[in-house]
Amino acid sequence: MMEKIKSLRGKTGAGVMDVKKALDEAGGNEEKALIFLKKQGLSKAEKKSQRETTQGLVDSYVHLGRIGVLVEVNCETDFVSRNEDFKNFVHEIALQVAQSSVKDANALLKDEYFRDPGKTVDDLLREIIVKTGENVKIKRFAKVVLGK
Repeated sequence: MMEKIKSLRGKTGAGVMDVKKALDEAGGNEEKALIFLKKQGLSKAEKKSQRETTQGLVDSYVHLGRIGVLVEVNCETDFVSRNEDFKNFVHEIALQVAQSSVKDANALLKDEYFRDPGKTVDDLLREIIVKTGENVKIKRFAKVVLGK
């Protein structure tokens, strides 16, 4: 049981008690527990969506000196903005923007996540909301392509 809890915590970032509850609900089936945790995470993310985001990070990415990206992602506290999971998320968004053709943050949410085509950027956003326990918003981005 501990191995399953550890595995699911690694995949979802959910708390030990949430993972244990999901495994109990799913009769020990990891796949069903993962689905249960995702559904639970969606409702948690929706509850947090109204909270104000005044902190965050700006990150940049330059691809082969030909594409440059700046992104601003906001969260609720500076504590979360210094968290490695949050920092990695912000950088992933910069990478996503570099390869995408979308023009604004709302359109980006519907974009297919380049590392996992079965997910959207919105799915990735909901995962970081559940992991951090805070509202997170992709505020804005800018992309410069050489010669355009």
